[in-house]
Amino acid sequence: MAASRSVSAAFQEHLQHLGLHDFPCGLGSWNKSRLHGRGSPRAEAAGLGEAVPPGEESPEALLELLRDQHSPWALCSEGSPQDRLLREVAVLAPELLHGSSIFQLVKSLRILDKGVEEVDEGLLQFQQLEELILSANHISRVTSAHLPRTLKVLELCYNAVGDLQDLCAQPPPELQHLGLGYNQLCGPSQEKHLTADFWPNLVSLDLSFNSLTDLPGLVSQLSTLQNLHILLLQGNPLALIPAYRGFLIDSLPRLSILDDIYIWPEERQQFHGLARQPELIRSEARVVVSIGELKGLPNPEAFQQLEVGSEGPVITYSYCVTYEFAEGEQLEGRGSPEGTEILQSPTVPKLDVDTGETKSHQEPAATEEPKAHSAKVFATPGQPWADTIDWSYRKEHITKDLVGLKSYLEAGTIVSVVEEKVLSWPVDPDAEENAVTNKKEGQELKKNTAKDKKKKKKKQQPCEFRSDPPVRSTMGTMRVTLETLLATEDLVATVCDFGILIPEKPEPPVLEEKEVKKGKDKTKKPKAEKEGKGKNKDTAEVEEGPELQPVPLTVQFQMQLLRWPLAASTQSQGNVAVAGGNTQ
Repeated sequence: MAASRSVSAAFQEHLQHLGLHDFPCGLGSWNKSRLHGRGSPRAEAAGLGEAVPPGEESPEALLELLRDQHSPWALCSEGSPQDRLLREVAVLAPELLHGSSIFQLVKSLRILDKGVEEVDEGLLQFQQLEELILSANHISRVTSAHLPRTLKVLELCYNAVGDLQDLCAQPPPELQHLGLGYNQLCGPSQEKHLTADFWPNLVSLDLSFNSLTDLPGLVSQLSTLQNLHILLLQGNPLALIPAYRGFLIDSLPRLSILDDIYIWPEERQQFHGLARQPELIRSEARVVVSIGELKGLPNPEAFQQLEVGSEGPVITYSYCVTYEFAEGEQLEGRGSPEGTEILQSPTVPKLDVDTGETKSHQEPAATEEPKAHSAKVFATPGQPWADTIDWSYRKEHITKDLVGLKSYLEAGTIVSVVEEKVLSWPVDPDAEENAVTNKKEGQELKKNTAKDKKKKKKKQQPCEFRSDPPVRSTMGTMRVTLETLLATEDLVATVCDFGILIPEKPEPPVLEEKEVKKGKDKTKKPKAEKEGKGKNKDTAEVEEGPELQPVPLTVQFQMQLLRWPLAASTQSQGNVAVAGGNTQ
């Protein structure tokens, strides 16, 4: 089994990349007189040394080769200030970089995206190290005994850290910033390590985009950090709670910046007293989905070609917009809201069709295909075709599965436009009655029955129809990105563009041989009349003018994450709206 890649090994590779022993750094023919101890390197750099021997370069000239951005020996733009310092030291005093002396010069160490898995004890050689940045590696465990005691900044973002126990065994006492964003921290067992007992001087803490869910429990631990002024918690499931920001601001009065947003006195006053109302801190999220206008649907009647006089079916079309939402919605002792219909078809996932502005209280339903997140499909009420269909759809989802909601927002939602086609066939009452007629009855009874049928035909208005099962097809589908809702954004509003739809025209009906012969036996029209008719048809087409340019199929989609105090007012507004609707 291959050994884990360590920080020390990555540092040695980095030194080779810097070329500290190659021209214009280090010692060589370009400055060989230094090998004999001629003058002080520092004095030479200041221009106080003896004249440079022929064939050698002055320290100033060598430094210029390093600093000039057009020089082939210049450091790339990604190089850190620490890298530039080491290269200049390699020019001015190359003897300081031999052996373990180089470790005494390093105060900031940045090893980014180098596949590091182990924080080894070789770091203890950096006795002056104050900043250690190991982001975007594969570190899952950090042993605090391997960290220099001089550390003030420790950055471990974009790793796989899932447990803080080893890190908190002997943490650096002077640490001021701890970055643990985009890791795998979850559960109350990790929150107990975020107290002043381990981090007495912590000023800045980044816990963003982990899987922390217990907001009151985490706040009780963070409140012990007397020096904490900067906190990042966005991207955690607990940050989806409506009262998340207000509760933190009121609970941590020393906090100055939360999720990269400065806390103004007016905001602190707005949330004053919220920390003393734990009943408002429900572990649930509230999301409102709105769907507006749909445009660009091709008219289905323009592509129907039925044979004249045929008794073909009556075809009706209706349309709806579907979207996915995370499963695990809150249940309040009732099933589907009034007016909701459950649809199922082989081509379209299970749909929860809502008729208006309601709160969702659906029981979880399994999806047809396994996905990264568990979701169910909702749909607007069906509407007939129109140039513009204004859904005015609004639905509020309430969920307690905050972890599932986070996964759903990371993956995004699928928005689709679905067409439902229903064929209705006229019912022939004669055939139905003939089927039940007793064949044993005499001829007279049949004659009387035939007379009765003629009377019934006149009375049967309107004609009855038998409908086939609906056939659903997807007109367009696309994914809507929702990741910004995990940060500080509250709203995602977009127009889904599915492109221009060009339906296939059905082939004209094929006439039977008998009908063709009848057509031939009819009196033939003069050739001139036929030609005149053809010309009139062409003229009609010209008079119609150019066809209208098709427009793309689009639908307005919006998703809003309710946050305090907006979430507190929406329920009362919703109750008023429902009451007003009932009185109308």
